[in-house]
Amino acid sequence: MYLEIVSPEATLFSGEVTSIIVPGTNGDFELLNNHAAIVSILKEGVIKISGNLELQEDVQDKFTKSNNGKTLLKINSGTLEMKDNKVIVLAD
Repeated sequence: MYLEIVSPEATLFSGEVTSIIVPGTNGDFELLNNHAAIVSILKEGVIKISGNLELQEDVQDKFTKSNNGKTLLKINSGTLEMKDNKVIVLAD
């Protein structure tokens, strides 16, 4: 699936991923390929991304790697929309 993460300052990431786990208001949930269309509000937490990510040099400092190979991004809040295997995250 295609993931795009946008902050007020810049587009932090755009590319193909395997899965994404996000901090929803009712708890973390995971999105995989062919997930049903969804719109959700995100709370403070960590976005966990699986896949071979190529991060742009100017945003690499915002992401960290976990021990299990996931790429992590801390957010304060945000909104997520998934439709037709494209996920857009508007993150603060």
